Amino acid sequence: MSSLTEAKVAEVRAFNRFYTKVIGVLQAGMLDSPYSLTEVRVLFELAHAGRMETGELRTLLDLDAGYLSRVLARFESDGLVGRERSASDGRKQLVRLTPAGERTFAGLDRRSAEEIERLLSALPDEGQERLVASMAAIRRLLGAEPRRQHLIRPPRTGDLGWVVYRHGALYSQEYGWGTDFERTVAKIVGDLDFTKDAGWIAEVDGERAGCVFYVRQDDTTAKLRMLLVEPAARGLGIGRRLVEECLRHAKADGCTRITLWTRGCLVSARRIYQAAGFELVSEEKGTENGIELTEQWWSRDL
Repeated sequence: MSSLTEAKVAEVRAFNRFYTKVIGVLQAGMLDSPYSLTEVRVLFELAHAGRMETGELRTLLDLDAGYLSRVLARFESDGLVGRERSASDGRKQLVRLTPAGERTFAGLDRRSAEEIERLLSALPDEGQERLVASMAAIRRLLGAEPRRQHLIRPPRTGDLGWVVYRHGALYSQEYGWGTDFERTVAKIVGDLDFTKDAGWIAEVDGERAGCVFYVRQDDTTAKLRMLLVEPAARGLGIGRRLVEECLRHAKADGCTRITLWTRGCLVSARRIYQAAGFELVSEEKGTENGIELTEQWWSRDL
C-alpha cells in the first residue's frame, strides 16, 4: 500500500471514528432507547414500508438471517411488531409495526430529528449548507442512490458570484467560449436591480444546480436572462421549472411580453423555451472567442 493510499485510508477511518461518536453509535442504545442502531433501522424501514417480507428486509439491510430473526423476536416480545404469512406465498412471512411499534418509532424519529437540529444549529447557515452538501456528495461517491430532492429559491449572498463563475466555466468547457463571455455575464449580474428584477436558484440535494433571472425592461416588457442547469442536474425538469417560475413572476408583475437572448447551439435550452411558448423573432451570425455561432432573440406574449 503506497503512503498516499495509507494517508487516505487513515483519513476515512478517522472520519468514521469521529462520526460514530457524534451520532452515538457506540452507546448501548440509540437516542436514549434500549435499541441498537441496527434495531432502530429495522423499525425505520418497517415504518416507511407499512409491511415487508422478512427476506426483503434482510436483503435491504444486508443482515444475517439469524440476527434479523432475533431482532424481530425481541420486537415481537416487546409488542412492537406483528408477523403473518403472505397470502400469495405461504412460505413467506410478512412483518409490520403494531400501534405500539408505530408510537415507539415516532418517538425515536422525533428525537433523532431534534438531535440533528441541535447539531446543525451550532453551525452558521453557510456551514450547515456545506455540511449537508458534503454528506450528499459522500453518498453519491460511494454508490448510494438517494432520491434527488430539488427546490427553487430566491438568490442569497454568494449566489451571484456562483452564477458568473459557472457560466464562465461551463460554457468554456462545453462550447469553448472564453473570458469575454464571462465578462458579459458579470455585467448582466452587476446591472441587476432587485427592487424591480428577480432571480431564482435551483438546488439539488442541497447543492446549487441552476439559475434564471427576470429583468424588467419597461412598463410592459421583461427579459428572461441567464438560464443555466448544471450537467449533473439535467433531465430532472429543473430548466422547465425555472422558466415557469420566471413566467409566473412576469405575469404577476403586470408584464404582457417577455423576451430572451440565446444562441443556436444551446439546443436543450431552446427546447425548453419552445415548450414554454416562446417563438423565434430574429437571428444573426456572430462570434464568441473566435467561434462562429448564431445569435437568437425569442419572445412570447403573457
